Amino acid sequence: MEAIEFDHLHAITSHSNGFATAAEGNLEAPVTHCPGWNVADLVRHLTEVHWFWGTIVDERLTSPPPEERKPTPVPDDELLHVFRAGAGRLVDVLGESDPSDHVWTWAPGQQDVAFVSRHQVQEAAVHHWDAVDAAGGALFIEAPEAADAIAEFLTFSVSSEADPADPVRPALDGTFAVQCLDIDAAWTVSDGAIPGTVAVAAGLADRTPALAASASDLLLWLYGRVDLAPEPVPPDLLERFRALCFTD
Repeated sequence: MEAIEFDHLHAITSHSNGFATAAEGNLEAPVTHCPGWNVADLVRHLTEVHWFWGTIVDERLTSPPPEERKPTPVPDDELLHVFRAGAGRLVDVLGESDPSDHVWTWAPGQQDVAFVSRHQVQEAAVHHWDAVDAAGGALFIEAPEAADAIAEFLTFSVSSEADPADPVRPALDGTFAVQCLDIDAAWTVSDGAIPGTVAVAAGLADRTPALAASASDLLLWLYGRVDLAPEPVPPDLLERFRALCFTD
């Protein structure tokens, strides 16, 4: 799906800074949508994510770095310092790299630096939301960032002809649309040519029931962070769609 233009590195930096601010003094708080985790666990996770992708891009790796290369865990009182340094390193490495350079990614259809930059926006944004939520606050993700993340999700994080789920999952058996109300962006989701896959087309087809909300809420719904009223989309259709998504 075509990308929506905005400054990816600025977005990663902004969300990383916001994440660190929300986590400060709140490391023991539970993270509602990451069962069994507290904010300290979330900081460790995102720090590892930054190291992982920063290393892949910096070294132009064509396979993931081995487990034994992972940095040594640090005590809680050093977590946010290490997190901020790692976020800065990731942004620097991405900024110094050609987006077209070949690197390993988990997406069969796109193996380049541009994929890393694009995906790290939603990684940072969704976990920024998690940290703010754990602190009792609310976060609205800017419409261009959220809409682009939705487009990327519907390209790479669903069972598709290019990357079908294994084992095969039940068919979608229907058609619905995802429509942003605060930016001109919509996608129509239907059954793919291969059983247990979906096809996604940009735009809103006539008389297609649409799950309509702000881009921020739609992205957070895709990641299971918020609930949306399904009408006029049949709830069972949305349940089948969720079973065809990859959100790990």
